[in-house]
Amino acid sequence: MNISFTFKNFEPSDHLKGYAQKRFEKVGKYVSDAEADLQVNLLVDKFRHKADIILNADGIHISAYEDSEDMYSTIDMVLDKLEAQLRRMREKIKDRSKQARGNKVQMNFISYESKGGEPGPTIVGTDTYEPKPMSVDEAALQLDSLDNEFLVFRNAETEGVNVIYKRKNGDFGLIDPGN
Repeated sequence: MNISFTFKNFEPSDHLKGYAQKRFEKVGKYVSDAEADLQVNLLVDKFRHKADIILNADGIHISAYEDSEDMYSTIDMVLDKLEAQLRRMREKIKDRSKQARGNKVQMNFISYESKGGEPGPTIVGTDTYEPKPMSVDEAALQLDSLDNEFLVFRNAETEGVNVIYKRKNGDFGLIDPGN
């Protein structure tokens, strides 16, 4: 993880730099991306010591702000805020995956063959799988890379099962039952 510091209106001591570096390295346990960026802005404004943190990693954009009368306590408080936000985000992701495990989708393959002179649909195969939670954009990208005509997925925003399909003109269509 890349941690960069910006100091405004004061000259930081080596001890403060080391303390902040050591404290913010803890954030790495929440982020699996080695290319994650953590921007730490520390500033002194009269008697207020302010810290503004911006984290960009794995499609995550989190910011936290705190101020107090001591820079060390400000760093501790803003780190606590950032860790709380990361824990909440991790719990949401876990909850989504738990919900998705319980919802299986069954697909039937239908063929139009004639039985006894009358044309009618016949089920020629069945497939069962669990839809993965993803955004509509992710589903469109995945469908585009697959050789299928449609993709059943769990919408990450609405938590409902959706179907995205390819249209004849090359665009995509989305079926959202609105459960």
